[in-house]
Order: sequence, then structure tokens, then C-alpha cells
Amino acid sequence: MLHERFQPTFESLPASLPVFPLDNVIIMPGAVLPLNIFEPRYLNMIEDAFRSHHLIGMVQPKPDEAAESAPALYTTGCAGRITAYSETADGRMLISLTGVIRFRIREELDTIRGYRQVRPDWELFRGDLENDWHTPVPDRGHLDSVLKSYLRDQEIGIDEELLDSLPDMRLVNLMATLLPLDGAEKQAILEAPSEPQRADLFLAAIELGLHDSPAPSRH
Repeated sequence: MLHERFQPTFESLPASLPVFPLDNVIIMPGAVLPLNIFEPRYLNMIEDAFRSHHLIGMVQPKPDEAAESAPALYTTGCAGRITAYSETADGRMLISLTGVIRFRIREELDTIRGYRQVRPDWELFRGDLENDWHTPVPDRGHLDSVLKSYLRDQEIGIDEELLDSLPDMRLVNLMATLLPLDGAEKQAILEAPSEPQRADLFLAAIELGLHDSPAPSRH
């Protein structure tokens, strides 16, 4: 979560937003997403964001179009604020984005310095700015059990004590951002109109991941 000093007000949100289209990548409000920036156009985007509002929009390209030079985008994404930044000796930027507020794409604008930008509609997701993500899920014990099984199955090392300490919806938002779920599943979680629906979709996605995992070989 952003400190209140850095949390934008609804009125201060920009009328145009640079977007970073990445297949199978979303960010949820309150979650932190690490990114390795190396393409010149996206290095330009980060530099320009630092000169203005520090916000960039994460949005997925639509399926079967990810290989196109300018693929069609899903209409819902999420803006993140650059909250950590470092430069590498080989010219890359390593940044951390903290999710702030989702948006709908009203229209796409002309590219700037090689990167894409949109006119966002923030209104539908105004509540993201005021949410502390403490809403309880119906059965936290079941969610924890399935999630930890999924993490072990995928051989993902995450501090289980840290997971246990997170409020319910902050856990859902963080894991939906970081776990290697299918892009369509991630998009459905991002677009969910309510927190209970988001939690249900997330639980269904990791349960499906467990179900689809290959059985261990026996010798």
C-alpha cells in the first residue's frame, strides 16, 4: 500500500496514461510488481513518468495478438505508481510498481517516444483509492490451504508466515498479481465487480492449477 503522502487523489489522476502491454501480467491495487525494463521505448516511458505523475498502466494484449507490434488491448487495466527504481550497468531499469487504481480505456492516443498511451476512465473504480483491502473472504482457512498447496506444487518459495499475516483481500490482490496464472484468469480477476467475486475467481484459478498439474511419476 502507498503511504498517504504518495497516494493520488481522484481529482489528481491524469487525463492520459502511458501503458505497458504485457501478456499474462496484471497488477492489482495495493500489490507490488517488479519489472525489468530494457526496450528503449519503455525506458522512455519510465523516464517520462518520473517527470510527471509516476504512474504507468499495466494492461494485457488480447489473446492471439500478443505477438503483433501494436496488439489490441483489453479494455480494463490497472495503474501503478513507480515506488522503487534502480539502473543497471547494461542500461536496464529495475522498477517496482505499486498498484493504485484500475481503469477502463476510453480511447487510445498517439504514441509518444515509441510507447502507447490511452485516455483512461477512472470513475468506475474510484473506490480502489479508498479501499484498505481488509474485507474478509468467506473461508480464509480453505483459501490458505489451497494456496499453500498450489505454491508447493509450483515450487514457488514464499514466506508462509508473511502470507498468514496479510489481510484477506490484500492476499488475493498480491497473489493474483504475482502467481503464474493463465492470462484470461488474471483478466477476469482484475475485472471482477466485487471483492467476493474476485476472491472466488482467484480460488477457482488456483484450484484449477492444482487439478491440471501432472501427477508425480512413480518408479
